[in-house]
Formats: sequence, structure tokens, C-alpha cells
Amino acid sequence: MSFDLLGSLGASSPGGPAPQCSRKGCRNNAAWALRWNNPRVHTPERRKIWLACNDHREWLGDYLATRGFLKDVVPFTELDQDQDQDPHISTSSQE
Repeated sequence: MSFDLLGSLGASSPGGPAPQCSRKGCRNNAAWALRWNNPRVHTPERRKIWLACNDHREWLGDYLATRGFLKDVVPFTELDQDQDQDPHISTSSQE
């Protein structure tokens, strides 16, 4: 039995709920994917993903950039799941 994380978030099911912003307490639809890693615990090629609505893209990006974790930001609709990218999408930020 396999578990489809993206499918469970509604990313691959058109009738499912839309993926939501990762900012704690926010329930807005995701518009952006912030790809990051913590070099102290992740290999250089691994990417974790936080989703952001338009209102929280800058806040979440600043939070990650200040710590040196932010690698790039792409529109959620352009998020591609390739072999070098961790398919994990975090549904809430730490703040």
C-alpha cells in the first residue's frame, strides 16, 4: 500500500480541497511554493516545501531567507516533482 501525500493535499485531485498556505492559522489557497533546506540536517540537493498565499509569500520567504534556508520561490502551479526534490509539502510553518 502506498501513500500519495500530494494527492492527500488535493494537489492531484481536481475535485479535492485546494492546498493551503503554510503560515500558521492561514487557510488561504496556496499560490507560491517556497523551496528550502536546512543545511545542518538536509543534504544539499534535498528540498522541503512550504506553500504560501499571496499575503504570506514575503513573510515566509523572509523567515527562511534570514536563516539561510530559502533556495527558490516558484508559482504553485509550476511546482514540479522531480527526483532531486523532496515531495514533502509542509502544511504549517513553525511560526
